[in-house]
Amino acid sequence: MPYFKIKKTLALLLVFWATLAVFAHSTHANSVNKSAVALLIAKDSAGEILGTGTGFVVKPEGVLVTNYHVLLDAAAIEAIMFNGDRVQVKSILKVDRTKDFALLQLPRGAYSTLEMGDSNKLKNFNFLSALGFLSENINSLEVFSRPHKKNNLNEKVVQTFGFVLGIHPQSQPSFPFIYTTTSFGPGFSGGPVLDQKNHVVGIATVEGRSINLALPINFIKPFLDTKTRISLNDLLREDKTSKEAHYYRGNYYLYVKGDMNRAITEFRSALKLDDSFVLAHYDLGAAYQSQGLTNKAIKEYEKATKLNPFFPEGNSNLGGYYFRTQKYNLAVKHFKQAIQAYPNFIQAHSNLGAVLNKLNRSEEAIPHLKKAIRLDPEFGVTYFNLGNVYLNQGNHDEAQKAYDLAVSYGVNFLSMHWKLYDIYIRQEKRLEAKQELETILQIEPENMEAKKKMLGFLQ
Repeated sequence: MPYFKIKKTLALLLVFWATLAVFAHSTHANSVNKSAVALLIAKDSAGEILGTGTGFVVKPEGVLVTNYHVLLDAAAIEAIMFNGDRVQVKSILKVDRTKDFALLQLPRGAYSTLEMGDSNKLKNFNFLSALGFLSENINSLEVFSRPHKKNNLNEKVVQTFGFVLGIHPQSQPSFPFIYTTTSFGPGFSGGPVLDQKNHVVGIATVEGRSINLALPINFIKPFLDTKTRISLNDLLREDKTSKEAHYYRGNYYLYVKGDMNRAITEFRSALKLDDSFVLAHYDLGAAYQSQGLTNKAIKEYEKATKLNPFFPEGNSNLGGYYFRTQKYNLAVKHFKQAIQAYPNFIQAHSNLGAVLNKLNRSEEAIPHLKKAIRLDPEFGVTYFNLGNVYLNQGNHDEAQKAYDLAVSYGVNFLSMHWKLYDIYIRQEKRLEAKQELETILQIEPENMEAKKKMLGFLQ
């Protein structure tokens, strides 16, 4: 963002976000039917809790939608309704492991429902909200595990707000996801994603800062009248030879349990069944990355992007590795491929701006950084990258403004504080320069260079 226009641009951004906030409030005031949303608790054969998820009722006779991975390894699924009623899932009507959804049958009764929308009508920047039960807010799962105990979920369900960033394929070209700024926290899996009329347009499936993915609801609609039923035991038996079961189990150990070795074992099992499984290569790379095995991680990301050259997240992660290893032209190639597949990919725009600056192509970098900020005005790293661009251009005043904004959004890089120190010295702002040295010493108390320079301020 060019900071000679900062006041005007930020004013426009503030108007946009204020409008969104007002709209979100007014939509919330129209009262989405939260009584149709259920907390799902998956238990193993010994009755131990495996994890939680979210589901929502779409037919009054008790047809409930959630993610397939919420059911993984479960011998029993308990649904806790909004009023605290507890019911056991009776059977499974439909499972699609590839698209990660399931239709469940609740016991006979009259259930409140959410109205279905039309995901084909969604456009970029349409308003969305999501409902779910954050795992961290379920303070005592032991309480929920006790039979005949009612629990009021009124204060547990969370509604988040955002907008559509695009509808694009992810790892598989055959079907798209809704990419959205609407945040899905742990436990939101399987929850409803709603349009401005509170109609369901998607299922919360993948969570992340700029990678929140919802499966479009139109993929589920053809199966709402399914009569065929299988039991959870049938599903457990089928999952023993399912590559998707190994994959989602690997995700559980990687992202929930932090057990890298077990995650790697599961991803490798999935790849033994299908070596063209793009997501298994991608998350195997993430597991190696967590272990500091950079070469192995790069190899898996390269396999994923070779199988699907327009897999956005695969290209972005691989581009990040090439950036860190100073293979800048390769990094540019993969960030651009990520953006080609997903034009509003916030992190890819920010990273592309950073690598273009490293190549002294700052004029090309600025539009990408401006777009990242426009899409997410609180993405502090982008302001840091923009400050580096301005510094590279010799525009110290605008660099300082960008770095200050980065700090205000939580960026605390040591290199940035040294750059701010140099700028303030150049501007003869000794107090501000001293404050930067103090910050550097808070981050790194034994930094000898900072200690030496601080002595000059104390004499």
